[in-house]
Amino acid sequence: MNRKLTGVLLAALLGACSTTGQQGAGAALPAPDTNAEVLSGTILWSARMPEHWNGTLLVHSRGWSPAAGQPGLAPGQVTEALLAQGYALAASNYGSGGWALAEAVPAQEAVIAAFTHRYGKPKRVIGFGYSMGGLVTTALAERSRPKIDGGISFCSSMGGALAMMNTGLDGAFVFRTLVAPDAGIEVVGIANDQSNGALVRTAVQEAAKTPAGRARIALAGVFGGIPGWTQANRPQPAAADAEAQSEQIIGSFPGGVFLPRSEQEQRAGGNFSWNTGIDYTQLLNTSGRRAMIEALYAKAGIRLEDDLARLAAAPRISADPRAVEYMRSYYTPTAKPAVPLLAVQAFGDGTTSPSLQRSYAENAPPKMMDSQYVERAGHCSFSVEETLAAVHRLEARLESGKWPPRAPPFVPHEPAPLLRPCIQGKSCL
Repeated sequence: MNRKLTGVLLAALLGACSTTGQQGAGAALPAPDTNAEVLSGTILWSARMPEHWNGTLLVHSRGWSPAAGQPGLAPGQVTEALLAQGYALAASNYGSGGWALAEAVPAQEAVIAAFTHRYGKPKRVIGFGYSMGGLVTTALAERSRPKIDGGISFCSSMGGALAMMNTGLDGAFVFRTLVAPDAGIEVVGIANDQSNGALVRTAVQEAAKTPAGRARIALAGVFGGIPGWTQANRPQPAAADAEAQSEQIIGSFPGGVFLPRSEQEQRAGGNFSWNTGIDYTQLLNTSGRRAMIEALYAKAGIRLEDDLARLAAAPRISADPRAVEYMRSYYTPTAKPAVPLLAVQAFGDGTTSPSLQRSYAENAPPKMMDSQYVERAGHCSFSVEETLAAVHRLEARLESGKWPPRAPPFVPHEPAPLLRPCIQGKSCL
């Protein structure tokens, strides 16, 4: 195995072991506010006022975390930058860890009410969040009577829980079927995500030693929605450089495909993901990435058609309808925001697939939803300047009634399509 790939795998393995979670590996985590107050029950909230308030309240929705913890007002240095520009900040801890969409939306609305009671009614309320917090923000924007005036969904799973987890299931199913059928890896009904993840990382490390293994991991990564650029410390591979793209996919594969699932299944009361009726040959053609996979298979001296036939013959996984309904409620989007919603994603996010944002934008009215990208890799690793640019862009839309022309740091980009889209009111693939 070449040295570059060894380094990518080592970084992935170390990152997977050390991730603590709020937005996912590589994300800038919000500093917890240890002065938080009880809002209701186990829900904590906090707020900070700037020296000179401009009248706008920014309500931060955190990403996935195994525990509720303390509220965080914004990632890293963003807090001080926002305060310096006159924004008031508020947040809750949802009162729950895990896939807390059911708790998060009412908790965030309660924060707005608590802030108003203490500090006075804001001129404008903007919701913003990263990763799962971006989906929380999307849900807040889609309320029939929204408590926010606009939202910013950063690096988020805004394509929805069912779409995201079906995409992850596809990548996991293909990996287990073609690469590690006897490794004891679970793809649904997972007893322990950490133990299962350890089996996945070992299997990835072993398979990546051979060209055939690397080709098959890349194929699974394509079905799992992982882009061909995921490492922030590496340049974006050329479109025709299949080997470089496969290295990037392999580096993000364990965490990007085997998403935290067991806690979600406990909440939902069963398995909510399925691949019954899925034609993986058709999905690969839809992906627009078949040429890359064919190049890797040709170099490895194996036949792609044989592996696609194995997938076609493999027993499928069915979902529990009751669990599907739970995840549809918490949360599968309508793509009909009631207030202006800005989405911002990096080209190369290997944890939350950029295809989720593309799917939402394809289904949402352009007047109400704006999809923007920044040319970088990594999960939720936006700079202070990029974050401020997003806030200012949404404010311009709220003030003028139309989205301003695209300007740096945002650049044109179209990621690969979401292969398993699922929008409320439409058939889920």
